[in-house]
Order: sequence, then structure tokens, then C-alpha cells
Amino acid sequence: MQSAEALLGIIRERSRRGLPLERLYRCLFNPELYLLAYGRIYRNAGAMTPGSTMETADGMRLQKIQAIIAALRGERFRWTPTRRVYIEKKGTAKKRPLGVTSWTDKLLQEVIRLLLEAYYEPQFSDHSHGFRPGRGCHTALQSISPGWRGTTWFVEGDITDCFGSLDHSIIKSILAEKIHDGRFLRLMDGLFRAEYLEEWRYHSTLSGCPQGGVISPVLSNIYLDRLDKHIEPNLLPAYNRGKQRQFNRAYMRLRYAYRRQEKAGNRDMARTLWQQMQQLPSRDPDDPGFRRLRYCRYADDWLLGFTGPKREAEEIKASIGEFLRIELKLELSPSKTLITHGRTRAARFLGYEITVYQSNTKHSQRGWRSINAQIGLKVPQGVAQSKARPYLRHGKPIHRTERMTDSDFSIVAQYQAEYRGVVNYYQLAVNRHSFEWLKYVMQCSLTKTLAHKYRISVPEVYRRYRAVLATDHGPRQGLQVVIERGDDRKPMVAEWGGISLARRTVVKTLDDQPPKVWNNQRSELVQRLLAETCELCGSGQNTEVHHVRHLKDLQRKGRAPKPEWAERMASRRRKTLVVCRRCHHAIHNGQPTGQHTRNTTLESRVRS
Repeated sequence: MQSAEALLGIIRERSRRGLPLERLYRCLFNPELYLLAYGRIYRNAGAMTPGSTMETADGMRLQKIQAIIAALRGERFRWTPTRRVYIEKKGTAKKRPLGVTSWTDKLLQEVIRLLLEAYYEPQFSDHSHGFRPGRGCHTALQSISPGWRGTTWFVEGDITDCFGSLDHSIIKSILAEKIHDGRFLRLMDGLFRAEYLEEWRYHSTLSGCPQGGVISPVLSNIYLDRLDKHIEPNLLPAYNRGKQRQFNRAYMRLRYAYRRQEKAGNRDMARTLWQQMQQLPSRDPDDPGFRRLRYCRYADDWLLGFTGPKREAEEIKASIGEFLRIELKLELSPSKTLITHGRTRAARFLGYEITVYQSNTKHSQRGWRSINAQIGLKVPQGVAQSKARPYLRHGKPIHRTERMTDSDFSIVAQYQAEYRGVVNYYQLAVNRHSFEWLKYVMQCSLTKTLAHKYRISVPEVYRRYRAVLATDHGPRQGLQVVIERGDDRKPMVAEWGGISLARRTVVKTLDDQPPKVWNNQRSELVQRLLAETCELCGSGQNTEVHHVRHLKDLQRKGRAPKPEWAERMASRRRKTLVVCRRCHHAIHNGQPTGQHTRNTTLESRVRS
């Protein structure tokens, strides 16, 4: 049997050679793919969230993989209806539909996603950055700055309800072009037509993929790759011409006059002419022989940077809207698809403000205007305030009551993780320093939470936890909690602070899909599952995996002493435990674990 890596490597090679996929359905019979998929998704927050059934990752066992494969072999597999819930949309009162699938469907969808990604990823456009390995928001933003220098107009695009509007007939025809396997296409057709459960009533699915589904991102990329393939060979060549703009005649006349006055020694007149020159562009901004069009897409959000007249920018917008409407059966959002003048207003893309700099006072060492027409990425106004809102009451920092039952280590680590997540996302912003106020608010809230927990003063908190943190920018003052573990293991350290707010021009990519375990190196959990040994009683029969949603749930203070299984999970800092079925039932029933095997062993010794 082929390893998962070898199988996916063959599929990638067929993609690079432009060959279609045949007998893809047979790949779904390979258990190695399911083990790889399980190792990738068991940590996800949704793994313990039930869909329309009560099935979750808890109780995962090897027999489940065999059952899925057996159902696929006999073409008896049926997709379970998804459970539809609604979550709030940022910045609006509207709610976004979210489809929650059962665990079996999640596992099979991840296997299919691995196969589709291996084949289609080499074919995707370089202008696409969403939901792709090795790419993310930062790669999209770094392609804009500094690469889009000189942009005049930004065309902001947003597709209305993209995931829910994907036309089933179109996505099936796109898949059928490269996948020549009727059984696989019938399986995908069943996925598209699977019902959804809303308010305890079943509804038919007429279009779209469930937002929140494991496979939905790669399907949307396959679908919207048609948009990339329309823009790249049609619009980009049509609106990119000329090597450089012609010189501005008014600017050149002033320049010649300035040189004559400078040679004649008329410094006052030369200075006046120089000041007039600085108010004019050196190149002709309306040069009809020069055009530039750049393109970037992240999932259903896209941005165009155009150098030319607004009339042509409107033509480009209309052309894309017509293509989406006719070829892909999608509609642009009128309120979010805008044409923005880069120097007077900021465009919004991926949570950043994107502007074109204009300054006649900043010069290089050679006397040239140094930042004109460059692209600036900024933190939008109000972001720091919105992120600080949970830590404020009546404008002042407050303690977080809901965190007082957590350990000191957990409190400090959680505050640091929330702060680091915000400031790291905005690493490319030129005004990243605006988060200093957010740091002050969160630090006050953190110290007040610890002070309230122990009924001490805030200065006492600083005396107890203050430390010098080692950072890439030298030592910094901060707070620190250290937990010694013994057994020659390194202590666990939680820190607050030590994060620089200096802008970075190149950052480490926040990958949408970080690299996982490859080269036949299974994840630790998969290795433990394959060992088929109960980690409580040592039994080798009917082993399965016990999952908990949060590790902190095992460490709450004020509760009864933890049972043996909870002690083991807490000491290992693992949310999983491989147990036999009898121990698993005992865990859920609140009964002692591991006793049945030990008693059986004693009885066998007495009989012998």
C-alpha cells in the first residue's frame, strides 16, 4: 500500500504534466490518507462540535476508518446533513450562515481536500493567496507593497455570499474537465446536494458549499480560479503598456529655467523655480501610452491597482462584474465593490488601509522626492479601540472576572496570545505603533486581574511577576510566570510583553495552512492510536481516542480531586488519551478507570 506522501506526490506530478486524474475514487480506499487527515484536523476547534448528529472526534478509532472505506467500496456512503448556525458578521448587524458537519464527514472531506489540493495547487494563479499552503494575508499584502507603486485607482471587489452562491452545475463541470472518474464525481455531487438542518427542519441545498466546511475553501479556489484565468490573459495584457511615462512638459520647462538661473548665480530665482517644480509631477500622469494594472485575490475578496483614467477603471470593474454574472453565476456586492482614488482616500483590503503616498517635502540624498507614489499599508482607525473594548469599562481598564479561576500561567499566556495575534497581523503597517495604547490597556487589565485574584495591590503584582525578557531587540521589561516541571525537563514559561511595535517590511508568513507532518513521520496521536494499547489499563482491545475540548477544563481550581485519566492528560498537556472502550465508558460515566483489566489479571493468576 502506498504511503500518503507517495500518493499525493504522484497526483502533483500529474498536475505539473497537465494530465487528467483517473481512478481517483480508488485513492479513497487508502487508510494512510485517513490517518494523515486525522492528524491534521483533530486539533481543530470544530472537531468536538457535533453536527446534525452527536458524533464528534471523541471516540475516534481505526475501525471507523475501515467502516468509511467499506461504505465507499460498495458506493453506500451517504453524506450526513449539515447543521446550520448563524454567527455575527464583523462591522454589521447581519449574520453569516455556518455549516457544521458530522465528524465522519469532516474526516472524509479532509481526505478529499488533500487529493484536490495536491492536484489543483500547482495550477492555481500566483495572484491567488487565500487558503493555500505557503501563502496567506501577508503574502497578498507584500505583493501590493511595494510592487504596486504608482497606482492611481484601486478597484475593491467583494462577491456577495460567495460560498453560498457557488453554482453546482458549474463546479461539477470544472471538476469533470480534469477528473475523469464517474464514481468520484457522483460522490462530490452527493456532497453538493446534501441537505442541511436548520431549526430542526431539513432543507434541500440548491447552491453553494457550506461555509465552515473542511472542503469548502479548496472548492472555492477551484471555482474562482476561473476569474484569475479571465483577468490574467485578457485584462492584464490589455491594460499594461509602455515602459515608462513621458516627461511632464510643464515640469521640464521649469527644470530648464532652474538650471539656467542656477548657472547664472541667481539663487533666489532658482529657489523659487525649485519650489514650483516640487509642486508638479516629473512624469505625465495622463500619458495615453502608459497603463498599469495589477491584481491580487484572497478567497472572494480581490483588489486591482490601476494606473490610468477613472473611465477605464470603471470599464475594468464592469468587465469583471459581467464575467462573474454570466460565466460563474456570481454577483458583486454593490456596497463593497468600489473605485477609490489612491492619493485622496484609502482602500480597504484584508483589514488594512491601503493608500498612495504624496509628499513634496521628503527627499532622498540626491534631492529627489522619495516617497511619492509609494504604497502605504496602515492600521485602520478604530482597530485598537475595538480590540481594547473587552478590557475597558467606562473608558478605564478593568479586571476580567471570568479568568480569575484560571492559573497564573494560563492568565498571562492568554493575554499575551491575544495581544500578539493582533500586533503580529499588522506587522506590515506603517502606524503599528498605534497599538501602544492597546498594550497599556491590556497590561492594566492583566495586572488588575491577578491583583483581584489574590486580593493584593497592583504594585505587589509587579513586584511578584516582573522580569527582564530576552527578545530579538534586546532585553525588555515584562511579566513572567514560570512552572518548574522536574525530571530534567525545561520549565514552562508564560510571558507578557517583549513584542516590538516597529514596522516590518518583510514578515514571516502567517500561513493559511501551515506545513504538517510529512516524510512518513506520523503525528504523535496517530502513532499512539496505531499502537492499539490503552494508556490507562494496558488493554490491547477496542482502543479509541478520548478527546476533551479544552485542556484548561482539567485544571479548574475548587473542584473535586482529578481522576487518574485527567491527571495523565494534564501532566502530558495533551487533549487526547488513547483508551480501551471500557475505560472510555468509565470516563464518561465518572467511574474509576483501569480496574477491570487489573482485576482480570489477578483472577488469572489465582486460577493458574
